Amino acid sequence: MEEECPNPLLLTWVKEWLDTARERNSKGFTTYRNAHESLKACPLVFHHPAELQQLKGFGPKLCERLTDKLQKYCQENHLPMPEHPQVRKAAKKAQLDEETAAAAAAAEGGSAPKKRKVRQPKAYVPSFRSGAYALLVGLSTQPDDTTSGMTKADLIQVSQPHCDSSFTAPSDPTKFYTAWNSMKTLVQKELVYERGRPLRRYLLTDEGWEVARRIKETREWKADNNSNNNNADAAHAASVRPARSPPAEIEVVERDTAAEGNAVDGSLPAFQPIKLVPGSFSVRLVLDVREVRAKTDRDYMQEELAKLDAAPLMRSLEVGDAQWVAKCHDPTLLQRLGAEGDEVVLDWIVERKRLDDLIGSIKDGRFHEQKFRLRRSGVQNVIYIIEDITMDPQTLQRYEEAVQSAIASTQVVNGYFVKRTSKMDETVRYLSRLTAVLKRKYEKQPLHVIPSRVITAQNYAPLLRHLRETQPSVGHYVTYQAFSSLASKSEMMTLRDVFLKMLMTTRGVTGERALEIQRRWRTPHDFVKAFEACGSGETGRKRKRELVSSQLGHFVGRKSISKALSQRISEVWGDA
Repeated sequence: MEEECPNPLLLTWVKEWLDTARERNSKGFTTYRNAHESLKACPLVFHHPAELQQLKGFGPKLCERLTDKLQKYCQENHLPMPEHPQVRKAAKKAQLDEETAAAAAAAEGGSAPKKRKVRQPKAYVPSFRSGAYALLVGLSTQPDDTTSGMTKADLIQVSQPHCDSSFTAPSDPTKFYTAWNSMKTLVQKELVYERGRPLRRYLLTDEGWEVARRIKETREWKADNNSNNNNADAAHAASVRPARSPPAEIEVVERDTAAEGNAVDGSLPAFQPIKLVPGSFSVRLVLDVREVRAKTDRDYMQEELAKLDAAPLMRSLEVGDAQWVAKCHDPTLLQRLGAEGDEVVLDWIVERKRLDDLIGSIKDGRFHEQKFRLRRSGVQNVIYIIEDITMDPQTLQRYEEAVQSAIASTQVVNGYFVKRTSKMDETVRYLSRLTAVLKRKYEKQPLHVIPSRVITAQNYAPLLRHLRETQPSVGHYVTYQAFSSLASKSEMMTLRDVFLKMLMTTRGVTGERALEIQRRWRTPHDFVKAFEACGSGETGRKRKRELVSSQLGHFVGRKSISKALSQRISEVWGDA
């Protein structure tokens, strides 16, 4: 029983996350299960979630998540938040030191030492001409009532003159850090906040404006600013000189792309694409870091691909398991033109599934969710690689029909290419061959890049569709940063996505069932109002229990909703 645990509140929250991970067949299920079992068996009382790190299954992230949950619980119930154990330990140590010193002084016949005054923290002012210093100065060039913010490219342009380090190139060629990394510190200190996707914009908070004001009161700022003012005439003269021609590897296409044709939707943005010419980039395979052979052999795919001259770039992908990018030889090329990063996403993506994982994703609805996210990513050429592995014959026979149906649906309905392989080695060889084909295809042709500043979550898909219809012979692409932001599960979630995820937290509500519920009731508000309309009393409670099944009970197979499941949903949404 949960109540018999010395820490019932913490155990309840872990149990909720464990149940969610189990129903979604999440990779975190084992972690939550270990954490739940160890906490349930532990006879100790924990005053703060940070103390749980001594138990199996509890790492820093899980303890931090529990701390946030406890803090919210304390605020809602007007309870004091327990002290962090490190704070409590430091206070006890200070008290013990004072008592020890007092006892020693008393033993020597002297007076007890005075208590040390608590030093007030100094107001934050970043180092002169550091990255943080320059970024705050750059952001302070905006009007103090602005709400639009500055893009990364614009901010770097106005901040660089105030910084001794580069915002685009590492000072140490063996490192990856630039002055731009200071932005993370400013956001953590709540001096700057970010807004907008996929192209982020940055603004000063009230505290940030205060720090910028303190910077401009320092002697160093005044001396440096006077020096800059003395060079203003020279800077102005340079700015009015005839502009240089674009470098050989770059060309800005002088036309209004979205305005071509007469039947253009007025909501689509007009823009001038950036044209990367052949020779300015190379095609590289990007592989998700979670694509491993086994927990004890995590680098197998990476090493085998490298042997076949297809060494991949390893990173955590927002969608898919492998994709290809055009990586610029000059890492500052795109940044000089107002874009970001040095990579452009090409029109190919791979979703790799072992046969057992495919069956699991079909059972819990992840298979359909992943196909939905692949379609929303805007990538035209989607490849499903299915690795046939040795499985229990009974399990394979039980789900064989479902697997064949899923594969047929992927090919016919979604139009994706399905590649069957016998093992991971064959998958590796296929990826290496495809990489070679794509290198020959793309490295001989120019790439048209859509500036990220014109892309929004709303116009992304219609814009790509319009460009493909009106200019089928010309490919248009986006930067890797813009694509990742658009494909992110958390950053670009719509109300529809949130509603579907809320529905799927109820046991038995698969992705297909959640989609049918969302088609009938478009928003959470509509769903709650439908339950309220059922009325009160015994009759109203009966209507609530049967609401979903009465509306969607005509479906068969995986979309069917039984009366038992309908009642379970009503207990969550209808407060039955």
